[in-house]
Amino acid sequence: MVNHVSSIGRNGVHDFLLIRASAILLTLYTIYICGFFLITGDVGYLEWNNFFSGLFTKIFTMVALASILIHAWIGVWQVLTDYIKPTLLRGSLQFALVVVLFGYFFSGLFILWGA
Repeated sequence: MVNHVSSIGRNGVHDFLLIRASAILLTLYTIYICGFFLITGDVGYLEWNNFFSGLFTKIFTMVALASILIHAWIGVWQVLTDYIKPTLLRGSLQFALVVVLFGYFFSGLFILWGA
């Protein structure tokens, strides 16, 4: 079995379950957002603002954002480990991806929960 430094104790089954769970959560979030558009009809700033001021929507949005980031990390990590063989290049690309993903997470956090 090949051990990668960036795997941090994960295995294929763990990744498989995380990808499937995140896909299910993203599907449910998509249905939730589409339901809002279908029920509301004409959506303006006031409707959109009221929708996202609800606690459930904020929490569900953060869970969906975390799911997207987990899904992206596992997918890109697998592609990088399969196709980028030089260790330094692969490590640099993985580090850059982690920085971008953390940036997305904190941007979403501040946009959703900020003042």
